[in-house]
Amino acid sequence: MVEKIVSILSHLSEPSTYLLLLALLLLCGIGLPLPEDILLFAGGVSVYLGLTQMWLVILISYIGVIAGDSLMFFLGAFYGRKLTKRWLFSKLLPQERLVAMSQKLHKQGNRLIFIARFMPGLRAPIFFSAGTLHLPYRVFLFYDGLAAFLSIPAIVCTVYYFGDELEKVLHTIRKVEHRLFFIIIGMLLAILLKWYVTHRRLKKS
Repeated sequence: MVEKIVSILSHLSEPSTYLLLLALLLLCGIGLPLPEDILLFAGGVSVYLGLTQMWLVILISYIGVIAGDSLMFFLGAFYGRKLTKRWLFSKLLPQERLVAMSQKLHKQGNRLIFIARFMPGLRAPIFFSAGTLHLPYRVFLFYDGLAAFLSIPAIVCTVYYFGDELEKVLHTIRKVEHRLFFIIIGMLLAILLKWYVTHRRLKKS
């Protein structure tokens, strides 16, 4: 996937590359099924290949990540309770999980928001829950922003400085992507199976 993204970026002008990167990161923040870290890897590769400038990739990535996270937070803040009553959201964020998340946020909210930035599969649910449970936005922004300030330059710069080992890096990424794919498929199948079993029980009763 990284190779495909870099291939697309290589056919764009430099300003268009930054705009596409920004748009994709925003969409990732609100649920696009594309790993955010893959885009950051692609950004680092584009810098290594001379297609973009490092400081601009880091800046654009930071803006896109924080904006996407904030959109998910405010989606939870304004519509969270309503959305969790809908079928899909109720499966992804059942009431008991919200209660557990509430307790965790009250006990260690700052650390949880910070740690969530390094947990690809849990970022969106945690940020959505933080908004739903009305964690102060300034707290969310500070800790999410701090984590992004550390993680984004680290990813982009690491890929750039290890550009000579690009094939090895891409091979590792492919392995991670394949695992993520099977994990996502497994989660979807589990949700569907749970819905089917629940539906059958209700129908019988």
